[in-house]
Amino acid sequence: MSYRLGVDVGGTFTDVLLVDEDSGATWRAKTASTPVDQAVGVLTGIGKVCADAGIAMGEVAQVLHGTTVATNAILEGKGARVGLVTTRGFRQVLQIARSFVPGGLAGWIIWPKPEPLADLEDTVEVDERIASDGSVVRPLDDDDVRRQLARLAGRGVQAIAVSLINSFADPAHERRVAELAAELLPGVPVSLSSDVLPELREYERTLTTVANGYVQPQVARYVQHLSAGLREGGVTAELAVLRSDGGLQSADAAVAAPVTMLLSGPAGGVTGAVWVAEQCGHRDLITFDMGGTSTDVALVRDLRPRIGRETKVGDLAVRASSVDVRTVGAGGGSIAHVPQLTRALRVGPQSAGADPGPAAYGRGGTDPTVTDADVVLGYLPSSLAGGEITLDAEASRAAVGKVAEAMGLESPEAAAAGIVDIVNENMLGGLRLVSVQQGFDPRDFALVAFGGAGPLHANALGRLTGAWPVIVPPGPGLLCALGDATTSRRDESARTVLRRLGQLTDAELVAILRELADEAGQRLAGQGLARADQTVGYQVDVRYSGQGFEIPVSVDPSWLEGGDALARLGAAFDAEHDRLFSFLLDVDHELVNARATVTGPRPDVAPVHLDPGDGDPAAALVTETRVYVDGGHTTAGVYDRERLRAGDVVRGPAIVTEMDSTTLVLPGHAATVHPSGSLLIEPLTDDAEG
Repeated sequence: MSYRLGVDVGGTFTDVLLVDEDSGATWRAKTASTPVDQAVGVLTGIGKVCADAGIAMGEVAQVLHGTTVATNAILEGKGARVGLVTTRGFRQVLQIARSFVPGGLAGWIIWPKPEPLADLEDTVEVDERIASDGSVVRPLDDDDVRRQLARLAGRGVQAIAVSLINSFADPAHERRVAELAAELLPGVPVSLSSDVLPELREYERTLTTVANGYVQPQVARYVQHLSAGLREGGVTAELAVLRSDGGLQSADAAVAAPVTMLLSGPAGGVTGAVWVAEQCGHRDLITFDMGGTSTDVALVRDLRPRIGRETKVGDLAVRASSVDVRTVGAGGGSIAHVPQLTRALRVGPQSAGADPGPAAYGRGGTDPTVTDADVVLGYLPSSLAGGEITLDAEASRAAVGKVAEAMGLESPEAAAAGIVDIVNENMLGGLRLVSVQQGFDPRDFALVAFGGAGPLHANALGRLTGAWPVIVPPGPGLLCALGDATTSRRDESARTVLRRLGQLTDAELVAILRELADEAGQRLAGQGLARADQTVGYQVDVRYSGQGFEIPVSVDPSWLEGGDALARLGAAFDAEHDRLFSFLLDVDHELVNARATVTGPRPDVAPVHLDPGDGDPAAALVTETRVYVDGGHTTAGVYDRERLRAGDVVRGPAIVTEMDSTTLVLPGHAATVHPSGSLLIEPLTDDAEG
């Protein structure tokens, strides 16, 4: 037998999913995360799930891991001290940055500008200059480089970032700086902009390179510790880490380019949602991942997540490919409060976190949260996470009661309903960001809900968006781990071209793209993925000549064979420009950047098939409970998801419980159990209700 392990580390829990690749059988484990050293929680979870499955840890063939180590280093400001090497005259590139006014009117007045990841005192200039066409304007002065690197050594920098002007056109000077840094600062990792982001725009290139160096030592320590722990436990399996764009890379590649994994965690959820939706026969979907602190949403068309060219973590926005995930500060731990000035109920973005957490957790929390509101409304069972957390309903009622008192409401239930309505509207805003504001109608998509709190609010979000069916996968709290276990290898090469299409020939475009594909393919071959198993995709950034921004356009590989690639590219850009902005320009197109993405085959993991039922879920009915929904109390059936069979129909109001999550089915809706195990929630028709 062959086993794959998917591991996802969250802020509260570490999720582990063990998959038998032959039968498709899965085993799940959920254990507390260990923020001081995430590897401890990961190893504990792996040991637990292997014990549950009755196998030795040495029988695991692959460990596929989505991690937030790099993300947390950025958010918590706990990265390395980075020394930046720039071209003479460009020392303040990070301080000048880009013109930016956050928020709405006068938002800049109260916005504290974030400090650059590399201090000005740790930035040095070297004497050199390369032109935009790659020609050498001023040769690199080795003696000057040695003097500047010695200054950085004296300041105790822990990582070096090298970003010289126009190095995307010729990386020779940057590579020479790296050679000298290896002599003068042995053991200090060096990031080159020509490797990290070989594209024009010096600020974005520099910022991305510095971010890579900022998180690199911490990622390296984590990977080394985890690898050592796996070996001690008898696991000789290969360790692979999820990239922000949803692909896998080797542990060594992750250490070399950690900036590619800043959104490793959310990307796993999107990948898992695609897998689940495909089993249910849906190819267009919106993902809805609601956790304790935030909600992540993304849009997928034809089973392909939209990949953006910008990765945002907190105030940091770097140029790295990532799944186009939007985050809203709304989760189960979001705190509800009533400001004295407005007396209007607010929910979030402040969160109770994992410690002390919601009042219901009984760890000393007293602030009313979304989770407490769900408890007061009767939507949550008495315990969560397989019994690891016992809920204190009285504490929740006392906390939410403070909101009711502040607003003059007649009961805690009324206040709780208001909290849930507001957090649902907050999350609707995130869903609109990836759908309506991108020109897509959410009614054309299914809504895949996961995360610990997602299935509890999914039916309401389906009602707000009109996105049906709402798909709740089995083990929704572990879907990110499933995504880690069902994704494939991926690598990318990029280059700045900066030529008008009228100045290019089809043969030149084909040569550029195939050369980039060969570069990425060679790197994946070095990671053990045979060239015969690789699939290539192409993307280029195009703009109208004279525009200050460009639009990514996917290039169908078949275009490279027809002799009309440039014409097809121009037409595809015009169509996308018209969709986004509703106008076209009668000027030549300009090719700015070109990229080739190489992926491996998706793992052959057999889907689970439930035994057929007769449509009646009575065998899964555990009890009935009193819930507050749609402005009044009613009785809802409580069902054990483990006992449901394919074809069973659970009519609302109903609550479906499982180890890692709870699903709420509202009145007027029904959840049908798909043979793959997912719940498909849709509105009842008049005939069905009758």
